[in-house]
Amino acid sequence: MSFQTPITIASAIEDIDNNRLLLPAIQREFVWINTQIEWLFDSIMRHYPISSFLFWQVEGNTKHQYKFYSFLKNFREWYQTHNDEFDTSGANDFKAVLDGQQRLASIYIGLKGSYAYKLPRRWWENTEHSIPTRHLYLNIANRLEDEEDGRMYDFRFLTKGEYSSEKEKWFKVGDILNLKSVFEFNKFLDKHNYKANQFTYESLSRLQEAIHTDRIINYFLEKEQNLDKALNIFIRINSGGEPLNFSDLLMSIAIANWTKLDARKEINQLIDEIRDKGFFISKDLILKTFLVLYSSDIKFKVTNFSKDNARHFENKWNDIKSALSSTFDLIRSYGFTDKTLTSKNAVIPIAYYLYHKDIYTDFYKKKNYEKDREIIKRWLHIVLIKRIFGGQADAILSKIRTVFTDDIAKKKIKSSITEFPHSLIVKELKGTTKDMTFDDDYIENLLLTQKDDPLCFSILAILYPQLDYRNGDFHKDHIFAESFFTKKQLKSFGVREDQFDFYLNPENYNSILNLQLLDGNENKSKQDAELWEWVKRESKSKGITQKEFCERRFIPEIFDFTKFQTFLVARKKILKDILKKLA
Repeated sequence: MSFQTPITIASAIEDIDNNRLLLPAIQREFVWINTQIEWLFDSIMRHYPISSFLFWQVEGNTKHQYKFYSFLKNFREWYQTHNDEFDTSGANDFKAVLDGQQRLASIYIGLKGSYAYKLPRRWWENTEHSIPTRHLYLNIANRLEDEEDGRMYDFRFLTKGEYSSEKEKWFKVGDILNLKSVFEFNKFLDKHNYKANQFTYESLSRLQEAIHTDRIINYFLEKEQNLDKALNIFIRINSGGEPLNFSDLLMSIAIANWTKLDARKEINQLIDEIRDKGFFISKDLILKTFLVLYSSDIKFKVTNFSKDNARHFENKWNDIKSALSSTFDLIRSYGFTDKTLTSKNAVIPIAYYLYHKDIYTDFYKKKNYEKDREIIKRWLHIVLIKRIFGGQADAILSKIRTVFTDDIAKKKIKSSITEFPHSLIVKELKGTTKDMTFDDDYIENLLLTQKDDPLCFSILAILYPQLDYRNGDFHKDHIFAESFFTKKQLKSFGVREDQFDFYLNPENYNSILNLQLLDGNENKSKQDAELWEWVKRESKSKGITQKEFCERRFIPEIFDFTKFQTFLVARKKILKDILKKLA
């Protein structure tokens, strides 16, 4: 390994464009957020060091013994994050980046590509409305002053509309690549009268110098054509720092040792497939699932992921992939969304059970698994409500796994387990900090959960298991309509003013105590009807008494809105009695 003559950013960009700089498959994908890229460009402008790089000279047969990828040019959060594989057949020799990929990819995106991220309070959908395309611009009108993060130059990813509203203020950073010579650059400045403003002149001159003149890409070059050595260097460089976590290293080992399948491609395809079901997962969950399925120690440690382990992962991959995909089909059939599935780790014991029982194919819809599905649904809601997987997830996963099998080396479910062992898991965790039972204090706090809290769905779903959650057409409904809780409405109902504070407190009107789940049609029918009117109409349409209807809905027969406080006291008692019996 030797230190090489530094090159300019423009030269590095040209090498990336011409596939003379590629990414080895052991590299993780691009993960930097937009502000990290903006800060990096500020550092470059201010002559700050951006650390050295490590490249690997790839020659001869090595080019064909391993997979390489091109740099990502146009990043779209969740939807366009995968690098394209580069076909090395017939390619000239090239360099592969072993260290510094995130920095180099950030520079490339800033100068040649785009960065799109989801706007707040927008749906996750692959549209410009939710995830608008942005390009990197430099504010050439004003220097930043007194920034807490110390930045001086205002680099910012802007949408087309944001740029258009203040065109005179912004310069598209990538345009500097076309202004390589001093003559071309000065001609450009004169054409736009940029020399008239000192800061504009200074900042653009500094940008042109930083990209075309400064040799700031300092790199070491490894020339030995040895895949294992390249992997070893990669792990040694990255295992001691924060930027690359152990799951990334495990992924790299898998990629380097799978012989029949492309690990990176396969795992990314599974992530995309599950995203299309409505859930966003990472490779961490997939790797953790494999460790739970087949390793006695499930911690993310390089020593837990040997070459033999990685190859075993490959041999079992198709079954593991199918089991995980089927597990998320099941989760979706329960009515969960990515937001309400508050712990992804909670799906791993389910996947373990389905996989080792070999019942994952269409488990979510086969009639003969109906009872088992109900048991799993109840278990899942409870562990989410109790936050069983919050903190120390590895310890909990290991403890739960002992319920399924005493000897992980046997890699199979105990023969005595004929259905998902909900009660055995409850027994295993009883008395620990992850006890699945509900005491009075816990229930009291639980019943104050607000409508928009992600846990609200699980609490209500466990109270109303009879609904068909498969089509997702269910609504969280205020029993006494939310529209009633305004001062104007309270007055119209004859509520005393000294009770207004109680009525207008969200802990009362917007909590579980005043919520129920209805299917879509029921909720449309109810709308803002008074409670007595709705109960009378619905009980009559179902051919049952009002008492029977209220008992099924866990609603006290207290319909007078002026007695809302009495209603809540009665409903709290009903719900507490139910929740105490659940686990």
